[in-house]
Amino acid sequence: MDEIVKAALAKWPHVPHCYNWLALDARGDWYMRDDRIQAAGPFPTPKGSRILHDKLQEFIGRNYEADEAGCWFFQNGPQRVYVELEAAPWVWRLTAVPGAAPALSTHTGRSAVFRSAWLDDGGRLFADSDIGFGLVHTLDAALAADAIEAGLWRYDELPFMQMPARFGYTLSPAIGQHKG
Repeated sequence: MDEIVKAALAKWPHVPHCYNWLALDARGDWYMRDDRIQAAGPFPTPKGSRILHDKLQEFIGRNYEADEAGCWFFQNGPQRVYVELEAAPWVWRLTAVPGAAPALSTHTGRSAVFRSAWLDDGGRLFADSDIGFGLVHTLDAALAADAIEAGLWRYDELPFMQMPARFGYTLSPAIGQHKG
C-alpha cells in the first residue's frame, strides 16, 4: 500500500466505504460506475467508463487488496472503494518459459506461483496461485492450452457460481457484509 494512503488512513480512520463505483472486468480493465450507470443495471451490463489513465490504473493496482470477508477493494486514501468483479479478483497474464509452465502475473503486474487450474461451465480457464484466484486472460488461452497439452498444467472442472465460495472471494460486495 502506498505511504500516502497509509498516512491518509491514520489521519481519517472513519471515512465511510464506497460501493458500486468501481469494477473489474474479465479482461483486467477497471471501470468507473457513476450513479447513471448504476441505475442502468448491475455490473457487468452496463460496465461504465473504462479507466484509461496509466497512473490511475497503477495507483489502483498498488492499493488493491481483499478484506477478511473476501471482498476486494481499492484503498483510495482514507476511503475503501469496494470492487465489483465480473469473474475473479485477478486476471492472469501468462508469459512463456521455455521447457517449463508459463509464468503468471496479475492484471496489476504482480507475479504469482501457479497451484491449480479450473475450467468453468462456460469454458473459461481460471487458475489458483499463492496470491489468490483469477481468470486467465483470453489473449493467453493458447499458451495455457499448450501448458495443459504438455502436461505442465492439469485442470479440474467447477461451475462458475461455485468458484467464489470455493476460493474465498465476493463478486459484488454489499454494505454490511464486512467489518472495518
